[in-house]
Amino acid sequence: MSSRVTAVLFDVDGTLVNSNDAHAAAWVEAFEAFGVRMDPIAVRRSIGMGGDKLMPAVSGIEESSPLGRKIAARRGEIFRTRFLSTLTPFPGARDLISAITSRELTAVAASSASKEELEPLLDVVGAKSLMDAWTSSDDADASKPEPDIIEAALLRANATREHAVMIGDTPYDVAAARQAGVRAIAFRCGGWLDPDLVGAVEIYDGPWDLLARLDRSILA
Repeated sequence: MSSRVTAVLFDVDGTLVNSNDAHAAAWVEAFEAFGVRMDPIAVRRSIGMGGDKLMPAVSGIEESSPLGRKIAARRGEIFRTRFLSTLTPFPGARDLISAITSRELTAVAASSASKEELEPLLDVVGAKSLMDAWTSSDDADASKPEPDIIEAALLRANATREHAVMIGDTPYDVAAARQAGVRAIAFRCGGWLDPDLVGAVEIYDGPWDLLARLDRSILA
């Protein structure tokens, strides 16, 4: 029998905010600003990882290298100045968080974004007043698909892995949750298909879909 859920850990990009395409575009432009031509499809399929994983995966460049630091900084500048103000939440995102917290479940954001980007993203959803806490790449040694961010979020939630559920939209969210021993719910709204999300215990179209079926989900 599954353990009762007491804490819900939320990915943000692609899960609550429609931002994955914007992140991909910012990465491609940042690479090309330093003469590194990228395959946009490869970059898009790597969104959900933190920069420490994405950069070597798509380019062979380590984020910690001198060039890597320059590219990462440029990407952040492009994303914050050009894309952040254009982002919108997915339908039902704020209402889903509200419904979960109204059931006396702890809600914690568990994102691979930096703190500098995560807080404005939570503002896009109007989620800051609803979340009990949030964790970012600043709280972890390694980003998703490593489990560090999930484990940091469990500490913030004061929850055990058996009593937590992670909600995300990428294979990297599912993998991080599974490595941490946490059940995962996956959303399709980030652009991934069901075969990519194998390992999730439930899959929904997005926040609106889970909200409509909340009483029949593992969060009931």
